[in-house]
Formats: sequence, structure tokens, C-alpha cells
Amino acid sequence: MRRADRLFRLVQLLRRSRLVTAKRLADELEVSERTVYRDVRDLTLSGVPVRGEAGVGYALAHGFDLPPMTFNEEEIEALVLGARVVQGYADPALARAADAALAKIEMVLPEATRARVSATPLLAPRFKPGATAGPLGLVREALRSKKRLSLAYRDEKGDATERTVRPLAVAFWGKIWTLAAWCELRAGFRSFRLDRMADVELGRVFQDEKGKTLDDYIAWVTARENRPEPGKHLLGVKGRA
Repeated sequence: MRRADRLFRLVQLLRRSRLVTAKRLADELEVSERTVYRDVRDLTLSGVPVRGEAGVGYALAHGFDLPPMTFNEEEIEALVLGARVVQGYADPALARAADAALAKIEMVLPEATRARVSATPLLAPRFKPGATAGPLGLVREALRSKKRLSLAYRDEKGDATERTVRPLAVAFWGKIWTLAAWCELRAGFRSFRLDRMADVELGRVFQDEKGKTLDDYIAWVTARENRPEPGKHLLGVKGRA
């Protein structure tokens, strides 16, 4: 659980009880009592009125509640447009997540600004879910779990190869998605268009190795861009596979 989520949940637990011990809080949050003491201290320093003390118990001051989430006009527009782009161009699971996130944000906005979310006139075309994303969902899973990907790849000339790669990052270029990766067949960095991939499967977990990380990839691309060669771009839209 992220620390921000834990602190939010801690406040909710304190709201529900007149007095709750650190042990009970620790059990509920699945952390140590020491972590609870530290979190309570940090909440107090940030202005949350927590009453009580270690060894006795804690409670929130009567009438306290978290303030409603507020965004200015441009922040709302950025969130809505970002979600709509994801809904139009990402894989179906990520599109659903964007829609759910927007709904959650809308629920916690003050009533006066809630209507601005659905009324924001910034649109992104919606294609058939996943039409432009290829195997993005599987690629995202590989990035999260640090697993190799096995795939069949067809380059711009139509030549097909079988690859095993270490995925490093994905980038969206307005029409296409590309994967930056360490290619084990070529023993070097390569980029792959997701719409040219087929038969994509998750493979074995890999560990970061010096010379094969995302930072190394960016340094490699930067060095190529600094050479007098045209058509070299970050994450390699025009790079060779």
C-alpha cells in the first residue's frame, strides 16, 4: 500500500472510533506499531487534529473532516483530456481504468465544480478499444513485473523475426505505440512498434543489469541523436529493429 493511501485510510479509521489503539491501527493497516506512531506524528505536523498519545489511543478532534479535493480550470481540463486520450488510444483495461479514475475524481470534487468534468469541451477520437494499442496490456504487465517478452516481429520491409526482449518503456506518438527494449537476439537496444507484434507472450523475470537499463537506453539514443545521422528519435520511432 502506498504511504499516501495508508495515511488516508488511517484518517478514516480514526474517524470511525472515539479512541483506537496503535495496535488496532497497526493490525488494520498491516504495518508495525512504530509505523503507526510515525504516521500519526506526520498527520499532526501536517495539521490533522489527532488527539491522544502512544500507549493510550488516538482519535480525531470532533467535527474534523478532510477538505474536498479542488482543482482549477486548467487542472480539470488536463485530467479530462488525458483520460479521454487514454480511452481512445490505449488498451481496453487502461481505458476502463481512466474512466474509473475520472469518476472517482468527479465524486470528490465540490458540487460547484463537479459538472465541469463532463462538460469539458476537449475531445479525443475514440477508436475501437485497443485498435491502435496492439498488445499494450501485455506489454504493460511485462513492464510492471520485469518479465521478458517473446514475440514475432515484422519490420517495415515485411521481414519477420522471433525476438525475446527486456521491455524498458513504451511511448505513444499520436498514431502508434513503440516499445523500447533490450533485444536478446541482437544483443543491443531496439525499438518495436506494437502494431507489428504478434504472438506476444510473457517470459522469465529479469534483473536490471548495467548497460541494459532504461537510463542506458536513453543515453544510447541521445548519443545516436548527436551523431550526424537523420531520423534518430527518442524511443526509436524510426530506429531499426
